[in-house]
Amino acid sequence: MDDDVSVEFGEDGLVPAVAQDADTGEVLMLAYVSPEALRRTRETGRAHYYSRSRDELWEKGATSGHSQAVEEIRVDCDADTLLYLVDQDGGACHTGHRSCFYRTIEGENVGERVFDPEAVYED
Repeated sequence: MDDDVSVEFGEDGLVPAVAQDADTGEVLMLAYVSPEALRRTRETGRAHYYSRSRDELWEKGATSGHSQAVEEIRVDCDADTLLYLVDQDGGACHTGHRSCFYRTIEGENVGERVFDPEAVYED
């Protein structure tokens, strides 16, 4: 068995992580991962990230119920970016879309809305 790859966390202690549907290859989202988020993801099999805006660790789906079961974690050649291959339950985007990449640069909506964010994220 190979030894674990040493992930090169940036000066801010984070690395970007792309979440990709393990079955279809669809890119769902990009978020940031701290060493603690990576540890929890590996321990639980559920995607954990670090919110730069809220300055806190979070588990994907803890609020919305739209969790990500992580089937595999890959690391790029420089060991400074992660790829989470996931089984996405519901939508990955807080806007209600299946993927955060639901529109073109010209503003055309090309993605599927799978839930109503106002119903999910009520105060």
